[in-house]
Amino acid sequence: MLIGEYIHTIDEKSRVSMPAKFRKELGKKIIITPGLGQCLFIFTNQEWEKVSKKLSDSETNLSFLKADQRNFNRYMFGRAAEVEIDSIGRILIPDFLKNKIGLKDTAAIIGVKDRVEVWNEKAWSENKAIIEKQAEELAEKLAGDMK
Repeated sequence: MLIGEYIHTIDEKSRVSMPAKFRKELGKKIIITPGLGQCLFIFTNQEWEKVSKKLSDSETNLSFLKADQRNFNRYMFGRAAEVEIDSIGRILIPDFLKNKIGLKDTAAIIGVKDRVEVWNEKAWSENKAIIEKQAEELAEKLAGDMK
């Protein structure tokens, strides 16, 4: 399970180290794609396969017939990239994804169970503060949805 929060620097070649605790679970190749909010999502190849299946219309496999699904698939798949983790645990984040979330010197790397999120450190701090204030309310809402 991918959990925890880490702040890592981005080197002059646009590489960032994956936390050592994540490397074993992630494997050598990962998929990085635009996330929701102001982050990027990182998936293992196995988890990406699951996401891909869920994003396609599994009953008819004709997801291209639905405009909303087409557009979301373009967003997720069209800007996804397969990236290798090098021998010392670094990944190269493509410039178009770095620019999307304004990554410059540091990145917040967050484990969210089945994926990793990469955030601009300032945006993560702001988002985290909002979430922390809403934690009880969110828990109540989610508990109600589980009934």
